[in-house]
Amino acid sequence: MTQLLNSLYNYRTYLQRLFLPLLLVLLVSGFIAAPASATGVYQMPNVRAGEPTWVIDKAEVLSRLSEGKLSGTLDDLARKTGKEVRMVTIHRLDYGETAETFTDSLFKKWFPTPEAQANQALIVIDTLTNNAAIRRGEAVKSILPDDIAESVASETLIVPIRDGNKYNQGLLDASNRLVAVLSGEPDPGPPVVEENVQVAGTFTKAEETDTKNSTIWVVVILVIATVVPMATYFFYQGFSG
Repeated sequence: MTQLLNSLYNYRTYLQRLFLPLLLVLLVSGFIAAPASATGVYQMPNVRAGEPTWVIDKAEVLSRLSEGKLSGTLDDLARKTGKEVRMVTIHRLDYGETAETFTDSLFKKWFPTPEAQANQALIVIDTLTNNAAIRRGEAVKSILPDDIAESVASETLIVPIRDGNKYNQGLLDASNRLVAVLSGEPDPGPPVVEENVQVAGTFTKAEETDTKNSTIWVVVILVIATVVPMATYFFYQGFSG
């Protein structure tokens, strides 16, 4: 009996020595990995007025065909009207940032003076939250009023995305509407949204799926880290006894 108690005590001490470092590794890796995927303004490439960089797909949601179409359309707009529209996708914002604050900061970084900002428009979407924002210089504001600009960001761009994550369509539709208005054509308006009665579903969001998968992996690792040493310990104890 005494030998059994001593064995259990020694095993508990062994597990504590094994488990605590493993737990620390998991916690540290979790804290380090989370911000690593976030995008800050300081990570964005430098762009200047007149530079033919129209689309930056940091979130990697665009096909090559769509990105080529967007770049060609926006380049043609710049040559014909002098008005420059740039589109940016990101997957995750830095802690405390919103689509609006990120877009403001990026707009000022790329175009630091009123003169540089005048003919510019910038639209950004965060694909983690599907929130978008748009910023314009004064010359663009005179053609693209607040109501249309906000409609482009919150309706034209977002409606296709909410209908099945159609980022390619959303960005192409937003580009076409912006080009029409900035070219002096009538505003085609936002997309028509059909009212569909949806039955409560059991589908999980991507973030929820990621969280569940991470939890499962952590549990599996902990189980393996506990069971394998336990089995090994008693195996050797059996032979030594």
